[in-house]
Amino acid sequence: MCLIKAFGFLLSVLAGPGLAGGTPLQPLVQAAPPGAVVRLEPGLYLGPVHLSRPITVIGGAGVHLEGGGRGSVITVAAEGVQVEGLRITGSGDDHATKDAGITLTKVATGAVIRGNILQGNLYGIDVHGAQDAQIIGNTIEGRQGHRMNQRGNGVYVWNAPGTVVEGNDIRWGRDGIFVNTSKRNVFHGNRFRDLRFAVHYMYANDSEVTGNLSIGNHLGFAVMYSRHVKVVDNVSIGDRDHGVMLNFTNRSEVRGNYVQDGAKKCLFVYNAHKNEITDNRFERCGIGIHFTAGSERNAVTGNAFVGNRTQVKYVSTKWLDWATEGRGNYWSDFVATDLDGDGIADGTYRPNDSIDQVLWQQPAARLLMGSPAVQLVQWAQSAFPALTPGGVMDSAPLMRPIKVDVPEWGVSHGG
Repeated sequence: MCLIKAFGFLLSVLAGPGLAGGTPLQPLVQAAPPGAVVRLEPGLYLGPVHLSRPITVIGGAGVHLEGGGRGSVITVAAEGVQVEGLRITGSGDDHATKDAGITLTKVATGAVIRGNILQGNLYGIDVHGAQDAQIIGNTIEGRQGHRMNQRGNGVYVWNAPGTVVEGNDIRWGRDGIFVNTSKRNVFHGNRFRDLRFAVHYMYANDSEVTGNLSIGNHLGFAVMYSRHVKVVDNVSIGDRDHGVMLNFTNRSEVRGNYVQDGAKKCLFVYNAHKNEITDNRFERCGIGIHFTAGSERNAVTGNAFVGNRTQVKYVSTKWLDWATEGRGNYWSDFVATDLDGDGIADGTYRPNDSIDQVLWQQPAARLLMGSPAVQLVQWAQSAFPALTPGGVMDSAPLMRPIKVDVPEWGVSHGG
C-alpha cells in the first residue's frame, strides 16, 4: 500500500513492501507535477519507468528499482530531470535498442544522474543525444555472465556535447566509457576495472580525460579518430595491451599520466600527428613507447621511461630527436654523466640499433642473437653511433625521472 502526500513541489512516497512483487513506480512519477521532488522510502519498485517531465527522483538505502527485463529500466525524455540514490537492476538484453539501467534521450538536456547503483544491466547509462548531462558518483557493474564483447558499456555517450562523467566506479562491462561522435565531454576521476577499454574515444573532439584510474583492463585509455583531446593525469596499472593508445589522433595532449606494469605497451602511437606527449611516466611495460604507421611531428619530452623491457620501438631510416629546446626524457637504462650539473646528460641516448629493427621485422632472427656476427655488429654500433641506420635519439636526456603522483585511493582500492 502507498501513501502519497504533496507539499508544494515535494512529493513524499512512503512504501513498505507494497504489492506482492513490489510497487509500480510509473504511476507515482506520473502523478508528480513538473518541478516536483519524489522521495522514495525503502522498498522494491517496479519498472520500466518513463520520465517525461522535469522532476527529481531521490532514493536512498534500501530503494530498489527492478526493470523486469524489458528495455531500459528508466528512460528520461524531458529536460532537467534528476535521478539520485537508486539501486537499478533488470534491463533488457537487446544491443540494437541499447537496453540500459538509465537512458537519456536527445531531449534530456541537463539531466543529472548521481549516486545510483546500477547492477547487471546490459548498458549502465546510455547518454543518447542528450546535451550537458552529468553522470556523477555512480557505481556501475555490468553482466559477468556474458563474454566481454557481448556486454554493454558502463557509460555510452553518443552525440552528447557537454556530457560530464565524474567520480564513477565502473566494472564488468565491455568499455567503461565509450564515446562516439561527440564533443566537449569531460571524463574525470573515474575508476575502471575488469573491462576491455577503460575509456574508448571514436570521433570525439575537444574533450578531456583527466585524473582517471584504470586497473587490470585490456586497454586503459584509447583515443581514436579524434582531435584536441586532453589525456592528463590518468593512471593505468596492469592493463594488458596498452596503457594509452593514440590511433589517428591529432593535435592532442598526453601529459602527466602514469602507466605501470603493462604486459605489452605503455604507450602505442599509430598514425597520430602533432601531439604533445610530455611529463608522463612509463614503467615496467613490455615496450615503453611504440611509434608506427608514419606518426609525424609529435613532441615527446620530459617523460620517464623506467625499467621497460624495450624502451622504444620505432623503425625508420632517419633520426627522430626526442628533445625539445634542450630538454629530453629520462631513460633508466642510460648510464650517463652530467659534468656541468644542469640535469641534462652529456651524451646522446639511442634506444635501438639495427639488430632491434631486424628482429621487429623478422622475429625468427632471434635464433642468431648469440652469434659472433651479431655481437660484432652491436659492439660496432655502440662504439661508432654513426653506423646506426636511424630511429629515435634523445640529444638531451634527463638525469632524473619526473615523479607522477598516483591517487592513493585508487591503488589501495585496486583489488
